[in-house]
Amino acid sequence: MQAPDFWDDSQQGQETVQKLVALREEVEGWRGLSHRVADLLDLLELAVADEDENLISEIEADTEALAAELERRESLLHLSGPYDQRDAILAIHAGVGGTESQDWVEMLLRMYLRWAEGRGFKTQIYHLSPGEEAGIKSVIVSMAGPYAYGYLRSERGVHRLVRLSPFDAAHRRHTSFALVEVMPDVLGDIEVQIDPKDLRIDTYRSSGPGGQHMQKSSTAVRIIHIPTGIVVTCENERSQVQNRATAMRILRARLLNLEQRKREEEQARLKGEHVQAGWGNQIRSYVLHPYRMVKDLRTGYQVGNTEAVLNGDLDGFMEAYLRRG
Repeated sequence: MQAPDFWDDSQQGQETVQKLVALREEVEGWRGLSHRVADLLDLLELAVADEDENLISEIEADTEALAAELERRESLLHLSGPYDQRDAILAIHAGVGGTESQDWVEMLLRMYLRWAEGRGFKTQIYHLSPGEEAGIKSVIVSMAGPYAYGYLRSERGVHRLVRLSPFDAAHRRHTSFALVEVMPDVLGDIEVQIDPKDLRIDTYRSSGPGGQHMQKSSTAVRIIHIPTGIVVTCENERSQVQNRATAMRILRARLLNLEQRKREEEQARLKGEHVQAGWGNQIRSYVLHPYRMVKDLRTGYQVGNTEAVLNGDLDGFMEAYLRRG
């Protein structure tokens, strides 16, 4: 940062500063924890010598709080991947089940927005395709906050819902599926190279609000990456330039995610593990009938309070996934 040409590339400079701030916070956090332990040990020695029961009780309470902080910081040690500290781009797509699955997508979106809200993350919906009767066909949302991608990558895969259908006149039990994609928001990182010749870019009118705000020009953007067939759409901004920039960010994240998955599959193949093709089997089941339970099929972690989970209480599932290694 002391180099005279440091700010010649302002974007790279900002990212370097952000990394420095994050590293400083992490180091100072551990140092602060160490100082608190030393202070408590000194205080305990005095309290025992003076036989001060009240002070000993206070030290016990402080020790419990310290242990909880240590456990939280230990869980962060599992977030050591190259992109774990990044913001995340979350995409949810309806699977088999028609209106049922589209309603399930809307439930999942609400669940993740509640989880992000609880952590103080900033969220923004980039694209939302509503269902014909109810629910959402697909949605793309950004989540900005510390270790957003590191935590959310545990959610990647197929989510299965079993419940009595509110759309079935006979009120029969239905099973719905939705695919959750999680990608790191890599901004303009050099890890992903995109040849402009490989892109087809279309513009069209956004399906935004009507009245005086109705779009009279083609501001929405669709980008097709020809080699992979990946299609990205963005229409949340009023400016075509902004929508194009956002769509490129999503495309870059999808391409990085695709490359990561190829590497994981190759590593698994070399280790002799079974590599699932396509969507694969579900990673988590949410059962609302005939009993209530949410179970992660990768870690075995499960809870009976389905309402809490659907309201964003996902930390237990995420930490179990991270501790699994």
